[in-house]
Amino acid sequence: MTHWNGTIIGPGHTVHENRIYSLRITCGERYPDVPPEIAFVSKVNLPFVNQLNGSIDKTKLAVLGNWSQSTTLEKILTDIRKEMASPNNRKLPQPPEGSVF
Repeated sequence: MTHWNGTIIGPGHTVHENRIYSLRITCGERYPDVPPEIAFVSKVNLPFVNQLNGSIDKTKLAVLGNWSQSTTLEKILTDIRKEMASPNNRKLPQPPEGSVF
């Protein structure tokens, strides 16, 4: 099982509140030695998300940049959600709800 779908419910009291974000997660042949490839399917404006294809830049998201074999997919999704609620990201203008990459 190398291909997964993930879902993040937008954190409350942010521009993401009440939004449901879909993600693609690919655990390659070298997983868990290397982090999975993760991309948003739902359009989102965040500093660590490529605005052309929704892929997450591993160097800009600590949980992926400081990868450990013990990191779970749940931990990755939880950390992405925490970043969405961070003071720098909580009020960023977002694409219309329902738009996709």
